[in-house]
Amino acid sequence: MSLAITEGAKYKNLSASALVKTGAGKAIAIVVNSHTSGTIKLWDALTAVAPILVNTYTFASGSQVIPLYGAEFKVGLYATIGNTADVTILYI
Repeated sequence: MSLAITEGAKYKNLSASALVKTGAGKAIAIVVNSHTSGTIKLWDALTAVAPILVNTYTFASGSQVIPLYGAEFKVGLYATIGNTADVTILYI
């Protein structure tokens, strides 16, 4: 699978639940660097409250790139990480 690079894309590396971006934007991809039974859930919010952008996703074994195809969020982008995971979220 290839992932087109989006000009002006930013990134945030996380290993725990956190706010990725305040305000409107687009989610480009999640890069799973490493994990142990890791999960992620993305919210269109500043905290873990509705609405849900991407419901709980359980990572397959190994590293991977999960395309999000420019999914739009309006309030902010918050990520909830379950178990142990090191991920990088790409967004604009």
